[in-house]
Amino acid sequence: MATTTNQARTTPAPRSIRLPGIVLGVGLGGFVDGILLHQLLQWHHMLTSTDHDHIGVKYYSPHTVSGLRMNTVWDGVFHALCWVAVILGLGLLYSRVTHRRRQVWASRTLWGWMLVGWGLFNIVEGLLDHQILGIHHVHGGPHQVWWDMGFLLVGLLLIVGGHLLQRGCRPFDPDAPEPAGRRTR
Repeated sequence: MATTTNQARTTPAPRSIRLPGIVLGVGLGGFVDGILLHQLLQWHHMLTSTDHDHIGVKYYSPHTVSGLRMNTVWDGVFHALCWVAVILGLGLLYSRVTHRRRQVWASRTLWGWMLVGWGLFNIVEGLLDHQILGIHHVHGGPHQVWWDMGFLLVGLLLIVGGHLLQRGCRPFDPDAPEPAGRRTR
């Protein structure tokens, strides 16, 4: 019995991919927001609601060239932060997964944590930018509160779905032996 306890203490736990997955999810979720809502649909930019924000930021109308330029600059700052989150997440993942790197991308654990990260992005961005600061809304206009609430709901669903996805599988252990019948390239 004492031997088993000592062995359990000396065997290191597999390095978790929770943090890298969440950080990747935050960055990729931000890219989805920026590319889909800012660029493709053009529903908002970073400062499109500053004419009635809660912090006194100067209003830059997205319907003028100078206003669109300023909003584009702040969209670029937002995308740069998303890029940093993705690079940081990849760096964390690379440092924790030293073997079987191809298998980690097929792991439900990683994808589950990435969905949690995307959901956390939606919740934090939705509460901070849409509600507390009021610098922009998902889709401005008479129904903007419903769009903002829908954005938060999607974030909550991503968190729950990601948690359920990763919970239903074994933790990814990069040091575990290769499963029988699989070739490593």
